[in-house]
Amino acid sequence: MRSPGKTLSKESSLTSAFVRLGVPASLSDVLAERDITAPTPIQAATLPDSLAGRDVLGRGRTGSGKTYAFLLPTVARLIATPRKVRPKRPRALVLAPTRELATQIEEALKPLEAAVGLSSRTVFGGVGQGPQVQALARGVDVLVACPGRLLDLMGQGAVSLDEVEVTVLDEADHMADMGFLPMVRKILDRTPTTGQRLLFSATLDNGIDVLVKRYLHDPVTHEADSPQSPVSTMEHFVLRVDKDSRGRVLADLASAPGRTILFTRTKHGAKKLAKQLVDRGIPAVDLHGNLSQNARTRNLAAFESGTVETLVATDIAARGIHVDDVALVVHADPPVEHKAYLHRSGRTARAGQSGTVVTLVTPDQRQEVRQMMRKAGITPAVAEPERSVLETLAPGERVVLSLDEARALVAPPQAQVTPQRNGSRSGGGRGQESSGSASRGGSRGGRSRGGRGRGERSEGGHAASPQASQRQPSQPGQRQPGQQGQGQGQGRRRHRHAERPSTTA
Repeated sequence: MRSPGKTLSKESSLTSAFVRLGVPASLSDVLAERDITAPTPIQAATLPDSLAGRDVLGRGRTGSGKTYAFLLPTVARLIATPRKVRPKRPRALVLAPTRELATQIEEALKPLEAAVGLSSRTVFGGVGQGPQVQALARGVDVLVACPGRLLDLMGQGAVSLDEVEVTVLDEADHMADMGFLPMVRKILDRTPTTGQRLLFSATLDNGIDVLVKRYLHDPVTHEADSPQSPVSTMEHFVLRVDKDSRGRVLADLASAPGRTILFTRTKHGAKKLAKQLVDRGIPAVDLHGNLSQNARTRNLAAFESGTVETLVATDIAARGIHVDDVALVVHADPPVEHKAYLHRSGRTARAGQSGTVVTLVTPDQRQEVRQMMRKAGITPAVAEPERSVLETLAPGERVVLSLDEARALVAPPQAQVTPQRNGSRSGGGRGQESSGSASRGGSRGGRSRGGRGRGERSEGGHAASPQASQRQPSQPGQRQPGQQGQGQGQGRRRHRHAERPSTTA
């Protein structure tokens, strides 16, 4: 581990665009090792002020690079005044609305802290408090937290915020939408008024103004892009469906090559739709608040790695999805608010790629969707779900597996049974999660797509199974269930079958 503040001897450090903005060379080198050499607009706009110690209010769309925009100045401030960690007293606090987003932040932070000798801990609900309390008792430099669990730990005396030097609120607008503002205010009230505060959001509205006026001191505001449509390379479409055709259209879009995210309004709707897709021969995993943390982590990992390419999610759970090659987002249930539409749609067209967004609208939803699109600043193309239209929105040969094959890909891991000397049998541990990514297969409109592979499923939801064997592509019109494949990435998207999804809902 490198000592705090120690820089690498790379010549690139001296001329790095990040160094010119004021980022310490030790941190710039970490980014360079990950092929991050040029700051995004939100980073270039905010870093000079945040590194100078100013309070910053930054607005940038999902995928714009907000995470490094607040992590870099946070770590830089801590290494500028190094001190030994104290039990229960973190020096920096990062608040995030969801467990998935908190985990994503932690993953981005780890290499930065390792390079300069800092420590961190992420805390959220849905898992046991024991390890979190123990880590805080030892002391950490940076605490990444969801508001609910943090308040619980504060109430138990497991953590104190009276020595926090930097406080970050990520996706503040989403915290407001979820009703977290009272909790956020209680937390911020316990941080020193002299500390630096950084607030980042995809939208800036009245809910955010309350926090800004109360907790930010003479903040500098930076807006890196339009508050409406996330990117100009994102195409928006509305498909007019009825109750009978809705299921068929969703199955058709989900069975096209590559990663697809389908959004529902409710947890039950997400679970139900994922099961319906699997029953149609389309492996899918769900992501919503009713899943255990382990299930959510495994399902998201299966989608991120490409082992399963169809994800059905709710709005709240979607905040933790940061996958750069999602080419199709489908609003199976149109959202109520335009901000939710923008956040959902922001899962595609990330990292400079283009993307397609499709909203399914029934006759009774047309008026509300029209108003929502107007508020979002979107003028979508409207069409009927004809075969030619669907193939334009999601190019590529549709692939439908047998029911057994689809269920095998999303089956839960089987416990290993080990005979005991006394004749009894005990269950073994769960199988290891597949770590190999599937190969990229096909393209949609020139965009790189992920291939289907293997993985595992968690309790309470669908995920890819490590026991499911990889298969060689079948000949046209033939199924080859259970055939072993030698190459990697021979998952569902590499199958070719003549069947179309059933027309029943």
